Amino acid sequence: MYQEYWIVDYLGLGGRNFIGYPKQPTISTYYLVDGEYDLHQFRASDLIQSPTFHSLEFSIENLF
Repeated sequence: MYQEYWIVDYLGLGGRNFIGYPKQPTISTYYLVDGEYDLHQFRASDLIQSPTFHSLEFSIENLF
């Protein structure tokens, strides 16, 4: 099992159940916690931080 994985929807094409409404570019990160994945979503000017890669920190605006 992976400790962390990301789904990057840079066009905001995912379903409303997955990226919310209104649709917009979204990064969904999943972290393994006690055998289950915990979801965190980031949009617009949110600052992304990774518990696996502590020094990795950026905003979605910088990525897209």
